[in-house]
Amino acid sequence: MDLNALKLALGEEDPGEAMHALAARLYPLCRSITGNGVRQTLGILKEDLPLILHEVPTGTQVLDWTVPREWNIRDAYIKDASGKRVVDFQALNLHVVGYSVPVKARMTLAELRPRLHSMPDKPDLVQYRNSFYKDDWGFCLSHRQLESLKEGEYEVCIDSSLTEGGLTYGEITLPGSTPEEILISCHVCHPSLANDNLSGIAVAHQLARYLAKVPHRYTYRILFLPVTIGAITWLARNQDDLGRIRHGLVLSLLGDSGPMTYKRSRRGDAAVDRAAAHVLKQAGKGGRVEDFIPYGYDERQFCSPGFNLPVGCLMRTPHGRFPEYHTSGDNLAFIKPANLADSLATLLAILEVLEHDGVFLNLNPKGEPQLGRRGLYRAMADRKDGDWNEMSMLWALNLGDGKHSLLDVAERSGLPFGGIFRATEALRACGLMAPAGDIGKTKTGDG
Repeated sequence: MDLNALKLALGEEDPGEAMHALAARLYPLCRSITGNGVRQTLGILKEDLPLILHEVPTGTQVLDWTVPREWNIRDAYIKDASGKRVVDFQALNLHVVGYSVPVKARMTLAELRPRLHSMPDKPDLVQYRNSFYKDDWGFCLSHRQLESLKEGEYEVCIDSSLTEGGLTYGEITLPGSTPEEILISCHVCHPSLANDNLSGIAVAHQLARYLAKVPHRYTYRILFLPVTIGAITWLARNQDDLGRIRHGLVLSLLGDSGPMTYKRSRRGDAAVDRAAAHVLKQAGKGGRVEDFIPYGYDERQFCSPGFNLPVGCLMRTPHGRFPEYHTSGDNLAFIKPANLADSLATLLAILEVLEHDGVFLNLNPKGEPQLGRRGLYRAMADRKDGDWNEMSMLWALNLGDGKHSLLDVAERSGLPFGGIFRATEALRACGLMAPAGDIGKTKTGDG
């Protein structure tokens, strides 16, 4: 699995541009944890994905939570005495506090001011706020905009609804040669925030398109969920099937210019944790690996102690560590096609480790086998990617004792996993190595 294979399978010259274009198409939609914005988003993804949409009714008990009322909004504004919209939801959907109850009133600036939220330390940006589980309302605006408001009476309107509806999420299952699963999840509940929301959606969408066209070992389950309540709802409805999940990744914040960051699962030493750490180290781009904490995105739901699934989080700059986080500065200009492509390449490299890792046995373990007469030096010379060499083969042979996985070999040798894997494949083709589980069958067949 690599970016070149993806380009070939999808017929796209620049996956980064394709992902950015999808983000641009989704950016204007006003998403929240429920409502038509989520449905519209999933509907666009469904155009070229085998996406199944699930609707869970308001009031449904999901673990310790209850599916909330559905929120939709059509318009919102603050008009001054002349009738001019000084704050306009149509211009930027971040202007309304998410899940605001309906409002239609006239009030003075003094009466309105407690409902106006700004950031004095970031005077030109509009913040993202919500009130998911408390009936409330409000507007967000830049601090400069707030300071420019004159005393007088204002017309205030939030044309929204909170009704007995439902929570919507999307799910894709892409069968592999084994029913064991890799879980990929991203959140679809934020309004116009490009990095915190759309970058994860775009990368997951591109990955799903690719996996639908190529064979793979694992079955992939890709989830598009409202954050927190969506993951909790999915977990509540799928408890009997969680035993099939072998590895998992939550995708978020994948379009900014910071180095890649991986947050370990609660287990800390799961195969996905080791695979991600290996890939980031080999990339040599300053990637970071951080320990699990029970705060962040939906990895904390999948890693809650009652489930303790092997799910980490892949991102670039973590949440709250860039000034644009949860503000209007997190716009389409903030995410770059090259960064999206690099994030996708990192994800594919991690999945390649998980797909191809296994335990192998050296079938000629007494002394070093003669590689030259088996044509392996010629095989190396003929390769164009240059990602494996004699040392890759020697390490694979030496640790091919039925006790070490290929990832063990890569970690101990300091060599790229891909090179170790391809060296092992070459050694298998020459009859020098075999999967440890096949050894008994090999011996029987040889008489």
